[in-house]
Amino acid sequence: MKLNKLIVLVGMISTLMLIAGCGADEQDEIVIYSARNEQFVQDLLDQFEEDTDIEVTALHGAEPLQIMEERENVQADVYISNDLGALGYLDQEGLLQGHDFEGIDSIPSDFRASDNAYFAISARARGFIYNEDLIDREDMPTSAEDLFDPEWADVENGYAITRGGNGGMIGHVSALRYEWGDERTAEWIDSIQTNAAGIFEGHGDIRRAVGEGQHAFGLVNNYYFHQQLLEPDNNDVGFIYLDQDEDDMGAVANAAGAGLVNGGPNPENGIAFMEWLLEPENQVQFVGESLELLINAEYGASYPEEVEPHIVPFDELHVQDMPITELGNYFEDTRALIEDSGLDLELR
Repeated sequence: MKLNKLIVLVGMISTLMLIAGCGADEQDEIVIYSARNEQFVQDLLDQFEEDTDIEVTALHGAEPLQIMEERENVQADVYISNDLGALGYLDQEGLLQGHDFEGIDSIPSDFRASDNAYFAISARARGFIYNEDLIDREDMPTSAEDLFDPEWADVENGYAITRGGNGGMIGHVSALRYEWGDERTAEWIDSIQTNAAGIFEGHGDIRRAVGEGQHAFGLVNNYYFHQQLLEPDNNDVGFIYLDQDEDDMGAVANAAGAGLVNGGPNPENGIAFMEWLLEPENQVQFVGESLELLINAEYGASYPEEVEPHIVPFDELHVQDMPITELGNYFEDTRALIEDSGLDLELR
């Protein structure tokens, strides 16, 4: 059985266990699938329960494929994702439902579907976290394009990337396909797969490995740098946002948000959650411990004192000139391109 099918099967079994005993006629419940790390989302769901008395049944670690597999027997009311490409793809497949949510005007048009079936709350940008004891800032690459050069395989302890199926990597490759086309993007994937000294499950593994000096630098989302700054014993790290020169393409960006599942079992409560999430204090809560960048920076997300000096508001970054919602147009084929180019989707 292929791994992604196994993930869906396990997820479906988990869902049935989670919703066992919940009567279909109950009105004060909601089923939320989430691809975000549980520690980043559970406090948000607990707060929703407290504010609304709507009981939340949560399935953490849910992939978009599971929503696809359940399209004839919809179980979820809301899907929370780290990747707007995944939400865009589900919307294109007719699996999300548009609605005129109260408060939706607070989200810029580039960060929501045209019918508001999904929207983003927090943003992130790609860059290099690096160990200041192993490499000087002026010696670091500054562009994704730099990684075509095999010289980066020769830096002390080398550099690290994630597996091909990581959501951040999928979003990054989708953005490069938009910018460069498939042929050049495939060459880039081959280059990083060949030249990287370490390939890790996720970005958390990379930021810890760089912090501990296992690798000189790694390709991650910016908030993993923020998280590494909180580690007590290995804070000698810096961060470089990709492609920030005037003539560069700009940093590849992505965003986390939520979509209203079409035909969910508790549609009114699904709408209630989406509108609750749009309230300013809950947009701030959505960022939470992830230390991402709030799209609506004026709402005042707070960061630990170790992190605050390093926060660069999203609107001050030079970001790739591509509506993030475009990622959905590339999502389906990107996994195949990654694997065909030699970077395994899963660690083996």
